[in-house]
Amino acid sequence: MRGPLGAVIGRYQSSDGTTEIGGIIRHNRKCRDIVFLVIFIAFWVAMIVNSSFGFNQGNPLRLTYGLDYKGNLCGDKHAHPGLRKLELKYWLNPNQVYQSGVKDSQFQLSNARSICLWDCPTPSEDSLNWVCEYPEGDIRLSMRDWINRNYDYYEFLTPEMRNTSLQLQGPCYPVIFPSVNVYWSCQFIARASNISLRHWQQMGGVNINEDMVIDKSIHRSINSRSSVLKRYMADIGKSWPVLIVCGGMLPLFLSVIWLLMIRHFVSAMPWITVALFNILIITVTMFYYLKAGWIGNDAISPIIGEHDPYINVFGRELHHLRAVAILMTFVMVVSILTSIAIVRRILMATSVLKVAAKVIGEVQALIIFPIIPYAILAIFYMFWISAALHLFSSGQVVKNNCNTNCCAYDLVAKKVNCDGCCGYSIHYTPHIAVAIFFHLFGGYWATQFFIACSSTVIAGSVASYYWARGETSPEIPFLPVFASMKRLIRYNLGSVALGSLVVSFVESIRFILESIRRKLKVAGVTSDGWFGKIGNHTSQGCLRCVEWTIKSVNRNAYIMIAITGKSFFKASEIATELIMNNILRIGKVNVIGDVILFLGKLCVSLSSAVFGFLMLDTYKYRAAHNKISSPLLPVLICWALGYVVATLFFAVVEMSIDTIILSFCQDSEEHQGTAQYAPPLLIETLGDQNEMQRLTQ
Repeated sequence: MRGPLGAVIGRYQSSDGTTEIGGIIRHNRKCRDIVFLVIFIAFWVAMIVNSSFGFNQGNPLRLTYGLDYKGNLCGDKHAHPGLRKLELKYWLNPNQVYQSGVKDSQFQLSNARSICLWDCPTPSEDSLNWVCEYPEGDIRLSMRDWINRNYDYYEFLTPEMRNTSLQLQGPCYPVIFPSVNVYWSCQFIARASNISLRHWQQMGGVNINEDMVIDKSIHRSINSRSSVLKRYMADIGKSWPVLIVCGGMLPLFLSVIWLLMIRHFVSAMPWITVALFNILIITVTMFYYLKAGWIGNDAISPIIGEHDPYINVFGRELHHLRAVAILMTFVMVVSILTSIAIVRRILMATSVLKVAAKVIGEVQALIIFPIIPYAILAIFYMFWISAALHLFSSGQVVKNNCNTNCCAYDLVAKKVNCDGCCGYSIHYTPHIAVAIFFHLFGGYWATQFFIACSSTVIAGSVASYYWARGETSPEIPFLPVFASMKRLIRYNLGSVALGSLVVSFVESIRFILESIRRKLKVAGVTSDGWFGKIGNHTSQGCLRCVEWTIKSVNRNAYIMIAITGKSFFKASEIATELIMNNILRIGKVNVIGDVILFLGKLCVSLSSAVFGFLMLDTYKYRAAHNKISSPLLPVLICWALGYVVATLFFAVVEMSIDTIILSFCQDSEEHQGTAQYAPPLLIETLGDQNEMQRLTQ
């Protein structure tokens, strides 16, 4: 049997001065769940060590640019020779490119001889162009002169070098096929120049294969899953101004505006929220249709810079955008139908929001408080995203172990070398995958922890207001918030760490099971029958229900932690018992209020996504040096960051409603079903007219 909260909650000084001030929630307080606070601190230390490994070993430029035949990263000014502004990877030997694309061939494209260039070479219209390797040895040219000569020093070659060049062994190679810049690699177009090919044959050059395989080989390499993942991660680094503006500053502004409108225009806000949500989700869906090429001519293109308009190169990113466009269409239809279905319940949401609006009006510091966790999360995300980019690029550059029979002229040794023709690649060890997963889990746990801290502070502030009968004093706008922060830091950080860990753990398990399910589906192990499909969808639905239930229990547990100071599991038990005893009384009101608040969060996050689309549609991110492969991931991150920021600020309303309702339930239990401290507006909302008349009289 729980003790009454009258001893737990202190009283503010009333207008007649009879009630003592200062006894705010001090009953039986002590540090709880200390072990989990120690675990959380140890986890942060491990996060710092893990991130330092990424900063030490990683280089985010590897996510964008390729490696040359010496293992140098294109665009690296510290390489030998210096490759500053030479960012495009070009494969010199067309026959090696062809051989790598032949079915069952042992030759890999990563072993084909490649160098870094300023731009992609094109065949001459009246002669034969050459692209030569970096000048060294007897070739007395600087890198600047080599670039100014369009990478051609064939006229300086000795007869021996010219002979090896005609054998496609270097140091100079003919430009037979046109190429375009596709994601910072020169994609061959299987359309050989007849004039260049005729000049090559007249000079006695070896046979060059003209099959379509030469096109598909590079295209397959550029569109491999690992390459696409690297480009997506590189897009995050390139679009950091968009993330700051659309993922940080814009949702902050919109969330504060929403809270102020709740305070002053509470009756209209549910209608405005539902209408704005429908407009925004339609707008985002249309943006996906535009970028997928289904509306207009603004589809994303993998080609960077100016090119022949008749050359079309398709990337895997376009297919991803089209898949998301289909998904958004389904979500849009369901969302519109759902919003139509809840129109009748909006009046009830208006009533419950009025209660929260009154609390915000009395405890005005609640509007300002979320800026504190917002600033902490902003600093954390800057560090976390930077560390993530370094971890994803923290592999080692190693020479391939190949058994291919190929030769190339060595300008330094002045002879043909057949021993060192293996290329270089970036090797990722299994512990890097573990470090990345650890980093992702840590980011999610930290996010949940700061959101939980914010919710607990708000719950403590609102509970103080409720149990003071809503009476105001000169100190009430600020005192509850600071007192609640002090209690959290002194007693309850361990409980909050435990609650956020539970949510993070369940979410991680669901993510792992979903990944396993997809791999089994790709491998063809899962059953295609109706029984297998039902089992698959049922398991996914159960996991989502468990996740939603745990998040809901956690939120109510934070409220009881703020009120009673109990440990996490004890507070969860108290909250669950209160809710189950009053489920018919409060369930309908609470659910509708949560739906409107959820739509409000989506309005903020979808606005971030829309402005993210608009910023990424500028020249800087479409055709210039910072061109992104797809707006998909930056927009998704803008949406996620916007949702996190909205969650911090909307928790003011959300936790106000939940805290007052739980306090109302406890109040009713303590006084034989009659709430003594409930404000009349709350009783009216819950539909208890007898108590309303009693309190009004």
